[in-house]
Amino acid sequence: MAIIAGFGLSTPLCAHSQGATYYIDGYHGGVWGHYPDWNTRFMVDMLKKHPYWNINLEIEPETWDRAAKVDSAAYREFKSMISGPGYTGRIEYVNPSYAQSYLFNIDGESIIRQFAYGMKMLRKDFPGITFSSYSSEEPCFTSALPEILTSFGIKYASLKNPNTCFGGYTLAHGGELVSLEGPDGSRILTVPRYANEKLLPGSTWQTIAWNNSPQYIQSSFEAGIKHPVGMTLQDAGWKGGPFQGGGNEPTAKNKYVTWRQYFDAVKSDPAPVWKVSQEDVLVSLVWGSQVTQRIAQQVRAAENKLIGAEKVVALMDLYKPHPWPQAKLDSAWRTLLLSQHHDCWIVPYNGKPGNTWADKVVSWTNNSNSISDSLVNNALNQKTQSGITVYNAQLHSRQEPVEVNIPAEFANKQISIVDPNGKKIASQIITDSTHQHKILFDADVAAFGFAKFRIVQQNSIAVKTGAKIEKLQNGAYRLETDLYKLIISSAHGGRITSLYDKQLQKEFVDRHDTLGFNTLRGNFYQDGGLKKSDQSPAEIKIIENGPVRVKVQVSGTIDNTPWTQTIALSEHQSIIDIDLNINWQHNVGIGEDTPPGTYDWKNYHKAFYDDSKKLLAVFPVNLKGQKVYKNAPFDVTESQLQNTFFTSWDSIKNNVVLNWVDVVDSRDQYGMALFSDHTTAYVHGKDFPLGLVVQYSGMGLWGRNYTINGPTHIHYALMPHKGKWDQAKVWSASADWNQPLVAIARDAGLKEVAKPMIAAVSDGLVLSSAKTDGGNFTMRVFNAEGVSGLKSIKPNFKYDKAILRSLDGVQIEELKSASNGISLDIPRFGIRTVEFTHVKTNESTQ
Repeated sequence: MAIIAGFGLSTPLCAHSQGATYYIDGYHGGVWGHYPDWNTRFMVDMLKKHPYWNINLEIEPETWDRAAKVDSAAYREFKSMISGPGYTGRIEYVNPSYAQSYLFNIDGESIIRQFAYGMKMLRKDFPGITFSSYSSEEPCFTSALPEILTSFGIKYASLKNPNTCFGGYTLAHGGELVSLEGPDGSRILTVPRYANEKLLPGSTWQTIAWNNSPQYIQSSFEAGIKHPVGMTLQDAGWKGGPFQGGGNEPTAKNKYVTWRQYFDAVKSDPAPVWKVSQEDVLVSLVWGSQVTQRIAQQVRAAENKLIGAEKVVALMDLYKPHPWPQAKLDSAWRTLLLSQHHDCWIVPYNGKPGNTWADKVVSWTNNSNSISDSLVNNALNQKTQSGITVYNAQLHSRQEPVEVNIPAEFANKQISIVDPNGKKIASQIITDSTHQHKILFDADVAAFGFAKFRIVQQNSIAVKTGAKIEKLQNGAYRLETDLYKLIISSAHGGRITSLYDKQLQKEFVDRHDTLGFNTLRGNFYQDGGLKKSDQSPAEIKIIENGPVRVKVQVSGTIDNTPWTQTIALSEHQSIIDIDLNINWQHNVGIGEDTPPGTYDWKNYHKAFYDDSKKLLAVFPVNLKGQKVYKNAPFDVTESQLQNTFFTSWDSIKNNVVLNWVDVVDSRDQYGMALFSDHTTAYVHGKDFPLGLVVQYSGMGLWGRNYTINGPTHIHYALMPHKGKWDQAKVWSASADWNQPLVAIARDAGLKEVAKPMIAAVSDGLVLSSAKTDGGNFTMRVFNAEGVSGLKSIKPNFKYDKAILRSLDGVQIEELKSASNGISLDIPRFGIRTVEFTHVKTNESTQ
């Protein structure tokens, strides 16, 4: 993201008697963000002109393909400078990720691919390049970085972003160097934002470390920092050369350094350990605005599709080998990674009409989705239309409802679903939103395996019990399954007045809270202030009435704007699924009032920080002494926040919900998890219930009016449970919700396999990714819910070796195989990548 060029170009570095001072200079940007065609030549010339100057690069890897075309001579010179004589060590690539993502807002597997694809492309352009340090001009940080970076061979990291803090910054922490410890226990030597590194007065984008001012250097020395370092990675396209101006000779105490040079110069005694929390990453975007919301949904949907498709294709390859579609996967990953670029999220409106960052995300994710769909559909050779194959790409067996289109040959006929033995399965006929007739049934599928079913022309199985809906005498509706009784009041705007868990014998709705459970409330500042969805009656319509699933449509208004919800419960399923649609008639102001023309980018107070006034879906839960847990990439944090609310740039709190947030009572006896279909913000406090940010409309960054320009559609879910999040397997439930069973109305022609392809997996492991290539099968697992220690995996296929590899492909050890499979030592929140070589299966086609 570009900021005003030229800040501080004439501010000199000053020598201090207390010790050496250092400065991190270099360039940030790239072909997608900002990188003029003359920039490569400019860097070459400036490096020649200023022999004392060393630079750090955060340049998008795709940039170099264009640089090689538009100025091949400069490209060749720059290429030689990275590792050639006379310039060795003067250039360091400090962020080799493919598209400079914020990281905290995407799936952990996506983070791995950001680095894997970025490093691969950079090695193509710069053979022999090494990656030693991680640093970013934007707050591209997340708590799992120590494990990810060290597994890629990176030794050092910086948590500074002193000159581009619009989107946030990290918690200030004492010490010159710290050993940053991630959730799995991995550690990396890190420069923190010093405790004395204050936010700059009169700025909402800088800390005092941006230009090595005498005040910053002096305060650092007084804080015991012996080797203070400042930093600005200039926007590519700035024409000043060395950021601090000239006069910095090699013998001076003040030195331009790469991060590698800095760490090698100052590291000595073991650094104190800082066990980082996700709440130490203090970040905020314009959560709830339609443009940000849609980008987050599009990215999440593409992530789910692509990671799931890759696993399904790998699963099918184990049964029936076929050429691995690497080129297609590379194309899909490329556009997904680009859609995760930080500029998509913080400056979505930038660009010409039709080619803004938001427009690019639509195009990029459409490509990823199209490829993912084609890979799954083409994984099968069509045999019979009456056949159905259901895939489970997770490491635990699953029994969930799936639906497929009814083939034309069975239209208007009595049909049923049977398993391979001819046994009927409970099913029901449904009609989707496009009026397509489908059959819905419960599919039971083994871990990382598939199951086959058939549509037959006969009456469906008679079910005496199952999901059902009943209209009560007071006009309310009761939805009931084997697990829940849920009551929705039409008189109270469709609020849920009761959510009773039959197994736990517990009511989860706080009936004394005046906000109402699953209601909407927000400040409509142009139309009278606070409005609630339960201020007027709602209409309730039965859409599906069992026996597999029940669904109602609830229709109401808020501030004269119509909204609809569909609430669905399925037999045997713990997740309650909710779809919300708000049919906005025009742009309205929602949130804190932001009169036109009042925006000041230097003002710490910003309207879009105030979540308390945004449109929220709220869930007052009947739990005493509430605590909050929330997930992050490869991490779960127990929140230490008294509440999530803030209104000023200097008091940002991490109130981000990636996939889920879970509220439990003070003794971890009962809880309720809230799942979201996109990264956004949640609300919670001692006197405020759990809520999901649904809508904001008003002033955002740089005076941009973030407006409503169409309907709002979000998808979320609730899961009451017993025990803490790990005991309740909230992460696994979220993974299943994001990557449901895949049902294809085709018969693959494979023999039925009763056993899973990977069995006897220890409890708590989640499959992050899987692929087959060159006869080898590689899987990556994440210990989400299990305790630290040995975990067993038993593949049901033959192989030569099982090799544990780091994320950069280096062999760590060969794992011993036994009758019960292989054992992996994985800490809680750890990830492990295992390659099985020369895989052979006993399966054959019919």
